[in-house]
Amino acid sequence: MNRRAIITLLGGAAAWPIAARGQQGERMRRMGVLTALAESDPEAQLRIAALRQGLQSFDWIEGRNIHIDYRWPGGSADRMRTSAAEIVGMKPDVIFAGNSTAVFALKQATSGLPVVFVQVPDPIADGFVASLSRPGGNMTGFALYEYEIAAKWVEILRELAPRTVRIGVIYDPANAAQAHLPYLEGALSPGMQLISCPVRKRSEIEEAIERIGTEPNGALIVLAGPLTAIHRDLIVISAVKHSLPLVYPYRYYTAAGGLFSYGPDTVDQYRLAASYVDRILKGEKPADLPVQFPTK
Repeated sequence: MNRRAIITLLGGAAAWPIAARGQQGERMRRMGVLTALAESDPEAQLRIAALRQGLQSFDWIEGRNIHIDYRWPGGSADRMRTSAAEIVGMKPDVIFAGNSTAVFALKQATSGLPVVFVQVPDPIADGFVASLSRPGGNMTGFALYEYEIAAKWVEILRELAPRTVRIGVIYDPANAAQAHLPYLEGALSPGMQLISCPVRKRSEIEEAIERIGTEPNGALIVLAGPLTAIHRDLIVISAVKHSLPLVYPYRYYTAAGGLFSYGPDTVDQYRLAASYVDRILKGEKPADLPVQFPTK
């Protein structure tokens, strides 16, 4: 071996421990994830996969430089509060919240840890941010939609079922989605009637659909929320049983066999949220990151 080869070999050997030390010294960041759906829900897995893909695009690799603690309350308000307290107790660098229910629980648990949210219908009315352009607190993220989308749902129903005169609206009164109701009323044609169907549990969902299905020329609109999402299979089956045309807010209802959906891409929001997680982990404050609305 010549002298130049020996020097090159020794130089490379000296660099190896330095590179290894650099990798070992990379700070592991910690992130909490709180979402309303159950871990076994296929939609939940699609969303989390999108969040991971988004993080990877910014070189945040789970297990290498970021550790993620997941909580899956599955629609239970008590478990949501408990899960929020657990995540806050871990003192992560950033928390991701998958819907309004999760954000409410986190708001009660912390006012200091940064939170990135998705699928929040009205972050100002809910008290999560001071304004869309300058949130001002420890929370920011991606709003779900503007309530005016409700007029589009009525328009779709008129096209699908022109003889419709009664539209039942299924929603959980504990969820902010009921703010759609005035916009639905305003979109009705003369002679059409809106029937409010608040539901709090599975049996009430069945009763509401039965009530609308017993008279002719009825139709349904389902508003977003953990309760209706968890029981989407029941809603789809019951609507088919009563031959009721039904418009849903998200695609995963039609994936379960529903007739028609019109709304934002929920999975895409999880992917986009990774950009705000990245910016916060790199030192930016939620107070300075504007709330965004979906474009897809």
